[in-house]
Amino acid sequence: MKAVRIHEDGGPEVLVLEDVPDPEAGAGEVLVELRAAALNHLDVWIRRGLPSVPKPRILGADGAGVVAALGAGVAGFEIGERVVINPGIPHDGRITVIGEHTDGTYCELKAIPASQLHALAGSLSFEEGAAFPLVFETAHRMLVTKAGVREGENVLIWGIGGGVALASLEICRAFGARTIVTSSSAEKLELAAAAGADVLVDHSVDDVVEVVREATGGRGVDIVVETVGEATWERSLAAAANEGRIVVCGATSGHSPPARLYRLWWKQLTVYGSTMGLPSDFEAAYELIRNGRSRVHIDSVYPLREAQAAHERLESGSQFGKVVLSISKSP
Repeated sequence: MKAVRIHEDGGPEVLVLEDVPDPEAGAGEVLVELRAAALNHLDVWIRRGLPSVPKPRILGADGAGVVAALGAGVAGFEIGERVVINPGIPHDGRITVIGEHTDGTYCELKAIPASQLHALAGSLSFEEGAAFPLVFETAHRMLVTKAGVREGENVLIWGIGGGVALASLEICRAFGARTIVTSSSAEKLELAAAAGADVLVDHSVDDVVEVVREATGGRGVDIVVETVGEATWERSLAAAANEGRIVVCGATSGHSPPARLYRLWWKQLTVYGSTMGLPSDFEAAYELIRNGRSRVHIDSVYPLREAQAAHERLESGSQFGKVVLSISKSP
């Protein structure tokens, strides 16, 4: 089969399309003929260099396709059935992620534990099926399982346009929460408004904390979706309401932010750490999409052979929605 692998750390140029042996479905596994795989920032971090990830490695956590073969003991699936992959595999109290701890989905065929597969809704394309799992289950765990978002609450989402930020916007809308979203791009803010964001903030010129105060009658937000880290942490603490919740799943600008710790106790804030999601988060997020309460946003689609260009698009930061690879079976 064809697969995109990395043999060394580096930029997009280290992504190599090559022939690798076809996998086989083991006991309890399903062989999936992939039709689409979505990019995540996790792929970029692995490509740049995570010492814990051996090489060569096929990147990609997310994917959707059709059932090609069933391993021993597998029931409930049919050959040719459209399926979507849940990339987070519970293991000894932790989550093993496809594409990080095992080979991923930038390939034509992938053997997947049957427990990680779900029927792909007829209303979704393969590209949409590949685009939602990691970011939606991450956002659901952050907002619903951890922070307990409720109708009428105010939620601050930094950096609208990325996968987790957009999934957070969609989940907030589904639960009736009011969203305040930020970006330095006027185009992204316009797209966010069209997607249902309530308050738009250009964080490159506006005082985000002041806008939050004005938008909430001086109270602050109930929840901050914090994925940025050093560049936003102080403002996240300042923007939160008394007894507000800050939920953190990443730190794209750096992991050692300055912090006026007194804000934590004076405002009695709660900080939640969160990563990926449990099967229950995936299933609940998928239900929101299946019943039309949440939408999947796709920025662009590239053929598998153009994985380098897809990574360049993701790293540019100019995307609004998911960057997806379309996969066609080679002759």
